[in-house]
Amino acid sequence: MLNTEKRNEKSMHIDKMDTLDMVRIMNEENMNSVLAVEKALPEVAKAIDAITTSIENGGRLFYIGAGTSGRLGIIDAAECPPTFGVPHELVQGIIAGGNERVFKAGENEEDNYEKGVSVIKEKLNPNDFLVGISAAGGAKYILGALETAKAMGCTTACITSNAGTPITKVADIAIVCDTGAEVITGSTRLKAGNSQKFVLNMLSTCAMIKTGKVYENLMINLKPSNEKLRLRVIRITSQILGIDEDIAASLLEKNGWDIRKTVESVK
Repeated sequence: MLNTEKRNEKSMHIDKMDTLDMVRIMNEENMNSVLAVEKALPEVAKAIDAITTSIENGGRLFYIGAGTSGRLGIIDAAECPPTFGVPHELVQGIIAGGNERVFKAGENEEDNYEKGVSVIKEKLNPNDFLVGISAAGGAKYILGALETAKAMGCTTACITSNAGTPITKVADIAIVCDTGAEVITGSTRLKAGNSQKFVLNMLSTCAMIKTGKVYENLMINLKPSNEKLRLRVIRITSQILGIDEDIAASLLEKNGWDIRKTVESVK
């Protein structure tokens, strides 16, 4: 039996617990998500280096998953342009069954191997990097996608919570976060989902850092698309140059609100 399908002894009688005890158990179990990711960090680092190489060679980063896994990939991809100022095409998320499944679950979509094949043939190029996400590690849709991407010449990785599963045998880099039995048996949107989100944060953030989208720990490519971000752009420029925020705003105005261009104009 897969670890994610086993019953959790700590929550065996959760239906009889009071609310505070319920959330205490959930919070305790959530800690295991962090520990599971920690054990997988060497593989996460390998994937980041490979993603960086793909991007530097003109490739893109794709995530593909079904259900919760697909939604988490889409969330991470969607947050890259506002955070790092990159084109929407650079990091993309694909969910089994199409974008409708972001809002409405379709559990049978993960069983369609052929659709996993076709979506990769349609969207990817040989320089791209594909991350297949499947908590159980056996979704046929993800398996079809990974096998097709590899055949096209893409580098691949997978994120799963179960070792020795089909996708770990196909992906070039297998990131296995063994989060164990869920508080609600088999509900991998919980601990397994946590670990997926943590890893996705690392993959995109570190790849963006390594490709020059961050200065020190500041979002150098940030776009002032709303009032909050406009103030942040001013603050970042002020911090980098060691100048008053009013002066920073004036310099940004002259340089099209481009932090990098503004800094270069002064230095």
